[in-house]
Amino acid sequence: MAPTTRSLQRAQRVRVATPARQCRFSTASDVAVPRPSPGHKFFPYESLYQSVLDKKKKDESYRYFRSIARLQEQFPYARCSLTGKKVDVWCSNDYLAMGSNPAVISAMEDALHTYGANSGGSRNIAGHSPLAEKLEESIAELHKKPAGLYFSSGFAANEAALIALGTQLPGCIIFSDELNHASMIDGIRHAKAKRHIWKHNDLSHLEALLASYPREVPKIIAFESVYSMCGTIAPIAKICDLAEESGAITFMDEAHAIGLYGPRGAGVAEHMDFAAHQPGQYTGRTTMDRVDVISGSVSKGLGTMGGYITGSEAMIDMIRSVARGFIFTTTQSPAIMAGANAAIQYQLHNDSGRIALQRNVATVKRKMARADLPVLPNRSHLVPLMIGDAEITRRVTDILYDEYNIYVQAINSPTVAMSMERVRISPTGAHGPAQQDVLVGALVEIWTRLGLRKASDWQRAGVWDAADADTTQLWTDNKLGLTPVPSVAGHLAYPLHDMPVKARLEDTLL
Repeated sequence: MAPTTRSLQRAQRVRVATPARQCRFSTASDVAVPRPSPGHKFFPYESLYQSVLDKKKKDESYRYFRSIARLQEQFPYARCSLTGKKVDVWCSNDYLAMGSNPAVISAMEDALHTYGANSGGSRNIAGHSPLAEKLEESIAELHKKPAGLYFSSGFAANEAALIALGTQLPGCIIFSDELNHASMIDGIRHAKAKRHIWKHNDLSHLEALLASYPREVPKIIAFESVYSMCGTIAPIAKICDLAEESGAITFMDEAHAIGLYGPRGAGVAEHMDFAAHQPGQYTGRTTMDRVDVISGSVSKGLGTMGGYITGSEAMIDMIRSVARGFIFTTTQSPAIMAGANAAIQYQLHNDSGRIALQRNVATVKRKMARADLPVLPNRSHLVPLMIGDAEITRRVTDILYDEYNIYVQAINSPTVAMSMERVRISPTGAHGPAQQDVLVGALVEIWTRLGLRKASDWQRAGVWDAADADTTQLWTDNKLGLTPVPSVAGHLAYPLHDMPVKARLEDTLL
């Protein structure tokens, strides 16, 4: 069931607004443009900059950053650079602590002392090296694809690859899930191909859009495996079915799943055929094989920096040859590439980190459910805690930081729609029971103090229902070696496949 903007009658006023455009940034048409003062013939540039900032501060979308220094030996803790106090970080994308992994650190140190800090240029000039080749071989091995191509960031990988595919495929039509990441949106927009936006995880809508074009017309279905702000998981196999029926190729972003799902850490697509991907058990074509292009990141679950795409040899070579975002970018530092390669190889052969993480996720979600805290239902490792007001969301994060030494960041527009503001909590494998209890206890106290809506309130408002809330994780208790427990509703939970979050479809890519 899609969220509603209907407010609840509470003593604590919560602003409710029309959902904002996903990933839409202010433009000159949104801002009162200052006029040159009399006798001044130049445009008032600085005044314009300030008016944009004033608008963002007024609508509570202004971004405030906290300066913290991660403590390698004390993950997941960090130290505030202003006060010196130690804080427990609950919003890091370094889900598996690979940024502190000895194998990664050692590989980076060796590369730094052997090759120096700089790669020497773009891959086309002086930046190509055996380190880049080894990393791309590991990327291809991870996803069992013929080839891989490494970029300086996940954003660059998605943007450059979608631009290249959209411009090189004649008359290409791109079908984009409405909640796709900004990097995919920008790549699709800059490809200047015809595009359609389909409702989040809505297969009927996607099928109807695909059916309006002949099979022989080139098509790309672009989507993510795990949507990072709501935690929902794509119905990958069914999307592949539609692609094969309509003559489309699939482009899937696994950025927030790499290292976290599957027996080898290759992501959700691998997890869907868990047994088939265990060592010595590969028995034929799997869901991961069916996805034509998989993009990913080594900046999150793999703890380093960069992004990549994988696919057929010819497709990868074409993108390498035409993508401006690849051709004209200096290659990542040798130390970073060596660390990324070490991280992939570590995860290919060690599943203890992702199992520890997913056990903690399951426990945190159950503790929050018992406390009636409003976690947006999903089957992933992400814990989006709904608040619904930008100003109050920042107040919650300030209280957590100032009073409880807990660091999470407010998630506001344009990352999520207005009235859907939240904090996104990311448990790690290091967040043990004591830290979990401190977090949940702090949230319960803050929710009571501020009179915030609880899960039952959001449910009564129709944002999600009891069936949505009654869900198991993609990593089941059986896979995690946990004892099954009754769900909040009083019976064994069942999987939630499609939990949509509303957005204005016609605005997403404008």
